Amino acid sequence: EEGYVRPGSVIVGADSHTVTHGAFNAFATGVGSTDAAIAMSTGKLWFMVPESVKITVEGKFRDMVMSKDLVLHVLGEVKADGLTYKSVEYHGSCIDGLSVDSRMTIANMAVEMGAKCCPMELNSATEEWLKERVGSFRQVKADKNASYSDELYVDASKLEPLVAAPSNVDNVKSVREVEGVEVDQVFIGSCTNGRIEDIRVAVKILDGHHVKTRCIVIPASRRIYYEALNAGYIDKLVKAGCIVGFPTCGPCIGAHMGLLGDGEVAVSTSNRNFIGRMGSSSSKIYLASPATAAASALEGKIVDPRKYGGGT
Repeated sequence: EEGYVRPGSVIVGADSHTVTHGAFNAFATGVGSTDAAIAMSTGKLWFMVPESVKITVEGKFRDMVMSKDLVLHVLGEVKADGLTYKSVEYHGSCIDGLSVDSRMTIANMAVEMGAKCCPMELNSATEEWLKERVGSFRQVKADKNASYSDELYVDASKLEPLVAAPSNVDNVKSVREVEGVEVDQVFIGSCTNGRIEDIRVAVKILDGHHVKTRCIVIPASRRIYYEALNAGYIDKLVKAGCIVGFPTCGPCIGAHMGLLGDGEVAVSTSNRNFIGRMGSSSSKIYLASPATAAASALEGKIVDPRKYGGGT
């Protein structure tokens, strides 16, 4: 948002989800506190060059299927440690047609597969986004004859709404398999799905209705909060019975604003569903897209968002 990330940059941060910046054609990865201190003091850091994995995604998403469903599908295929220390590259017509917000969701969850980074080649939407913030830039592209340690193909048109069921990110199931599970809380937000596109989809589903369970919505940044406010989204969410918080990690890190009690079940648009991640060690977390989360909040149970239509 501030224009600090440029294509071809090497970016480190003391947060594993620093990989999100890969959506802007950067080598971005999380590091520990010691490495972060060394990088700040010297401007340099040691890395082992990762092997590359190519994931080609062709076609278009069907109604109410989102990029979160794509990345959950990939997680289900490669598993949580399947791409350890790999550089993940997403290619294909589907990726070329995605919004900046959707691409950030994909890059964000690369670390859930164990990946070191997720540099994505720019599409027209991302190029325009960057021009407004950084001016001129030069992107890095894969060589035409690049070799990969592994390749995966995905047909986006065949994807359906998915969840990562308790208590592992790669315990991926279709929403149909878990439909009807009663939900105590829904969380829409985090660095994975707290952007304006995510909030817009939730509003499409919730507008004019009222949630049947606790529903917490937290925009990922101050700018996104203002954008949602000016678009009237926050007003509609509050009228639908949601609690809208200020930009923060919220319950995703198990610290505040919606911690789960003993035995409670949550549907969350965040990135991890480990035991105790959002509160009590006996609580259960289902990771899902904003569309699935909003539809589940509306009915108080996990439901397929496609019944509400309206596109993404």
